[in-house]
Amino acid sequence: MSEIAFDTLVDGKPIAIEVDGTPVCVVKVGDEVFAVADTCTHSEASLSEGEVTGNKIECWLHGAEFDLKTGKAHTPPATESLKIFNVERNGNQLTITK
Repeated sequence: MSEIAFDTLVDGKPIAIEVDGTPVCVVKVGDEVFAVADTCTHSEASLSEGEVTGNKIECWLHGAEFDLKTGKAHTPPATESLKIFNVERNGNQLTITK
């Protein structure tokens, strides 16, 4: 479990955190917050260094795109989905769990 404040997130700018020792990429898109595995399923690249467009994040290394809601890989070279994490919001406090 990891906790962060909603108001510390910048819309469309991913950050890296750890949830129980696992690297996680957290992204705020409007009023929604998504949490997915921070490591691209195609390579060992950190997705928190990627670009966000709408509800998709693009890996900076080879351009694979993933859906932030489902973790699904949308474009090659990635073919495997990302693990998604639970995000609960209580006011300004976000709790992220496996």
